[in-house]
Amino acid sequence: MADPQSFAEKGADLELVGIQKRYPGFTAVENLDLVIPAGSFFALLGPSGCGKTTTLRLVAGLEEPTQGRILIGGKDVSRLKPHKRPVNTVFQSYALFPHMTIQENVAFGLRRRKIGDPVGKAHEALRLVELDHVADRKPAQLSGGQQQRVALARAVVNRPALLLLDEPLGALDLKLRRQMQQELKQIQQEVGLTFLHVTHDQEEAMTMADTVAVMNKGRIEQMGAPEELYELPQTAFVANFLGQSNLFGVEVVGSTDQVLHTNLNGARISLPRSRSARESGTITIGVRPEKLSLSTHEPESELSLNVLGPGRVIDASFIGVSTQYTVDLPGSGPVEVFAQNMQAGPIAGAGDEVWLSWHVEHTFGLADDRVETGALTADLSTRAIATRASHAE
Repeated sequence: MADPQSFAEKGADLELVGIQKRYPGFTAVENLDLVIPAGSFFALLGPSGCGKTTTLRLVAGLEEPTQGRILIGGKDVSRLKPHKRPVNTVFQSYALFPHMTIQENVAFGLRRRKIGDPVGKAHEALRLVELDHVADRKPAQLSGGQQQRVALARAVVNRPALLLLDEPLGALDLKLRRQMQQELKQIQQEVGLTFLHVTHDQEEAMTMADTVAVMNKGRIEQMGAPEELYELPQTAFVANFLGQSNLFGVEVVGSTDQVLHTNLNGARISLPRSRSARESGTITIGVRPEKLSLSTHEPESELSLNVLGPGRVIDASFIGVSTQYTVDLPGSGPVEVFAQNMQAGPIAGAGDEVWLSWHVEHTFGLADDRVETGALTADLSTRAIATRASHAE
């Protein structure tokens, strides 16, 4: 494998200061302040229209900010043309020249900028992505995954301080996408560049990035390590966009130094103070579906357990590694449960009476003022069933 330092310079910090991007009739990015340290793999995650791609285009110089500054390595590049910025972008479409060989594609930018030894540097970049053996082929002779790695080599060979990835794996099938996730992360660690990755794919962001920023309506709702965002979401949007969550509106009825006690339709639900953004009044709490246990009899009362029930199973779908249940709890709406299949097949079917339980420390409390939990959990159930249907097609 090539020595990454032979063609890749160290990455640089990216700093966005008070960035705003307004178009006639709407604001795409609203007062965005962000620092991405040199050498990190940073993901902007969010649904279509949240402002993530606009942010990437602002950094690339393809759009001009209405307000604010963009600094790369401490230098203000806000008004520089795209080709004057130490930035390269890898797009979903690959954008390879079909009439050129792979080696010529990778060397193209070096030749245009009159950089010395473009052929040698192109071969080193191709060795990094383990494709030097296809250097003489044309793009049409390569698979989608190989073409994406060529596009990555073409970007890295230009020695950018910052590499922008715009939904780079969106055109690949699931198996290739997962393989490329691992390879991209490995390449980023080897070359030490700063990667800014824009995606709507939660698994992709969590698999590859050191830090994930979840965007919604032009703002960052929450930012942190993938595990932190998943285990302790701060808003209903983050809780439901990054994975799935069951959310409940509850009333705080008591507390200790360590624990909050709440009331949910007469049931006591507790959570650690350290895992709740609010500590009094009506709050929204949540628990992830895989944290729940489902049983056909009422669990024994324990201080360390939250228990809800009885409820009734309205859907049970066996998907191999787990069974996904939707349980109707009176007064709380449908609740999703993901149960790992430790035995042969589901333990309950549609119409069965069941109880749900989970450890107190797996409960989280949101910062949102008020969340319509019934609507959210109902939508979550519908979405889960729709997802399973699409996987079966």
